[in-house]
Amino acid sequence: MGKRREVVGVVVRDKMERGVVVAVERRVSHDVYGKIQRRTSKFMAHDEADTAKVGDRIAMVESRPLSRRKRYVVTRVIERAGNV
Repeated sequence: MGKRREVVGVVVRDKMERGVVVAVERRVSHDVYGKIQRRTSKFMAHDEADTAKVGDRIAMVESRPLSRRKRYVVTRVIERAGNV
């Protein structure tokens, strides 16, 4: 079995039971002008222990499909949010 992809992002929503929505930001170059742009994708992730809160920076890995839109599992909280 290959290594699972690990993604780092910021929790933007935590109102689900055992689930969070994570915004992952990547930097891409514009095709014509070459300017670096920020692109954001939102993913749903499974958080069994309900440890992640809004604003936390987390790491998550790919997993088998857990629901219709959940394909990631939260592995650790890298950085806690300030007073949000």
